[in-house]
Amino acid sequence: MSLGFREAPRAGGDERLPDWPACLLPAHAYSTEEGIMAASVAEAEAILSACLEAVLSSRSHANRVFEALELLQSEQKEIVLCAIRICSRLFGSLLEQGELFVGKLPSEEESLQESYSAEEKYKIWMRHRYNSCNNCLAQLMGHQSFQVKESALCTLMKFVELEAGRPLVKNEWSFNFPRELLKLVVEGLIPVEEDSSLLISRFQEYLDHDDVRFFVMKLVAENIGNVMQKAKKAPLPVYQKNAFALVSSISMPSNDSEINNFLVRHANQEEWKVSKLKEHRAAFERMWLGFLKHKLPGFLYRKVLVILHESILPHMNEPVLLIDFLTVAYNVGGAISLLALNGLFVLMLHHNLEYPDFYKKLYSLLNPYIFYMKYRTRFFRLLDLFLSSSHLPAYLVAAFAKRLARLALTAPPDGLLIVIPFICNLLRRHPSCKVLIHRPDSPAEMLEDPYVMDEEDPSESRALESSLWEIKTLQSHYHPDVAKAAAVINTSLCEMEDDLSEVLELTAFEMFDRDIKKEAADVSLEFQQVQGLFGKKDNVFAQYFTLE
Repeated sequence: MSLGFREAPRAGGDERLPDWPACLLPAHAYSTEEGIMAASVAEAEAILSACLEAVLSSRSHANRVFEALELLQSEQKEIVLCAIRICSRLFGSLLEQGELFVGKLPSEEESLQESYSAEEKYKIWMRHRYNSCNNCLAQLMGHQSFQVKESALCTLMKFVELEAGRPLVKNEWSFNFPRELLKLVVEGLIPVEEDSSLLISRFQEYLDHDDVRFFVMKLVAENIGNVMQKAKKAPLPVYQKNAFALVSSISMPSNDSEINNFLVRHANQEEWKVSKLKEHRAAFERMWLGFLKHKLPGFLYRKVLVILHESILPHMNEPVLLIDFLTVAYNVGGAISLLALNGLFVLMLHHNLEYPDFYKKLYSLLNPYIFYMKYRTRFFRLLDLFLSSSHLPAYLVAAFAKRLARLALTAPPDGLLIVIPFICNLLRRHPSCKVLIHRPDSPAEMLEDPYVMDEEDPSESRALESSLWEIKTLQSHYHPDVAKAAAVINTSLCEMEDDLSEVLELTAFEMFDRDIKKEAADVSLEFQQVQGLFGKKDNVFAQYFTLE
């Protein structure tokens, strides 16, 4: 395969640089007769080792760098891995020795026409080879072999570290970071059509460096904007999954003192914006807002909402900017609405968000499916938190208690062991709601239940006019633990609330396992002790039969 690169320039006056013949030669001019790509693994390793030694020993052998670049495109994994290792050592040494052109890189044609010295022409040419190597490594991050992907990623990050310490592009300010090289890495980590979650997990160790994390956040935001704009806002499930895997792996510092782990340090480090927490939060916020403003697949909605209140909101400069996303998620319904509760509650509690229909929407989420959802424990924990205030109106608390009681009639036993003490706790917090279990002026029998189950507005449900006859019914439940829990309402409720932490995590499997391991007490089946087969007193069989 021909790479179509120019031959290395040569100049007089340098013992290492013979006179430059102004000619253009393709890469295959330096291959063997059969072609370097046809070499065996052992031959390729020998060629690469000789290439490394020759290029580093004398500039006159610079053209042999093509051999390493060409073998990067081999179809054999072992050869590609060897070529990556050689390129890592080769260009790593060239970077450390200052053998690459520093500054705005002219094209190879411009370097021939302008009045550059022989030294500059060589460095410009080698800088172009270095760029070609980086492009090849970026493509190898999409290789079918993970070992090749990992090796390419680690080599690129090695170059990032070396360039950060010896910048090839000088900015007007004193702080430099190889953003363009890191951009290649980010693009390789979040491809559009291939799952790269394993490679992203390998990349996490580099995110521990504060400067790498900062620029990755900025580059991810830029990449998401470009890719999603080309997709015309249509969902890209694989790409968005990769992007989420990368952005969710970013752990933010909590204060300025934690920002002290840099890939490269500068003289006036404290003046660099990467050293400031506010700048990190701004980049973090921009990245997440850019990701969340596009329509997400359902499975990503759930993953985002699970971590939102702990890993995203606390690290944003303006958390209220997520209100649109949370409102949309809250209106989706099902598990997504349940998970959006936590984020909304944080905004309401700490950021003065007004959501007038919050409890009405929360009431509508109470349906039979809450007992079978994956996030049942989280939902009941949040529901308990939302109804913990003693300032809530009695009609609202009564509506929630009554709706839960009605749902309990068809709930599984493990769900009932949550609901029954939950309802009792509501009655303890709001004594005015105890009329649901004891109403002195009520008739002996009620012909029909005034509660309107289908009413979406809790204020119109007439729950306070009803009773918790459902809990009374559950006292005849087939499972003894449920019947025992329901019998609590037969006596006066104590002031101390039941601890729900033990039952929130309870599953049907655990209940069954606990029941079969329970040791049953001896039960007397007869009032006279049996002695032998015919050992009873006045036994009719003993009168006519004997055992001999």
